[in-house]
Amino acid sequence: MNSYSSGRRSRRSRGGGRRRGNHEPFRDRQGAAKTQKKTFWQRVAEFFGNGRDKKKTAAQPRNGTQPSRPARKPERIEVTSPRLYVGNLSFDATESDLFELFNGVGHVQNAEVVSYRHNQRSKGFAFVQMQTIEEAKRAVEELHDKEFLGRRLVVSGAKSDQH
Repeated sequence: MNSYSSGRRSRRSRGGGRRRGNHEPFRDRQGAAKTQKKTFWQRVAEFFGNGRDKKKTAAQPRNGTQPSRPARKPERIEVTSPRLYVGNLSFDATESDLFELFNGVGHVQNAEVVSYRHNQRSKGFAFVQMQTIEEAKRAVEELHDKEFLGRRLVVSGAKSDQH
């Protein structure tokens, strides 16, 4: 049997012919479907969460700055060595600034601001080596949550390398 059509057209047309009755409801449904249909990229963006909440995306700044996020509670490390971690440090702080700040509490052996290798910009934290463990504990008590160069410091014991 041949699967080709016999050359005769069927009586029904595929949407191009006339329809009987009221044409307005059909046009309204068709117009609404066209406005609701999203492009492929809109659907992809919505799937990955970019189109989920339009109010939030409109409120975010467009100039490349990150929106402020809630402050994270720093992990409190017990002071078991004279080495201290100093976090939330101003990017303008230098090792001599830290040396002077911690010298008010006790004798400082070393102060090291951690910075990026390629541009030497501070990463925002540092390590300070005190003379004794008692001085390190006193420094944590006195300087933790103290404002320094416009930011509240996080001072705690540094994690040891033996983890």
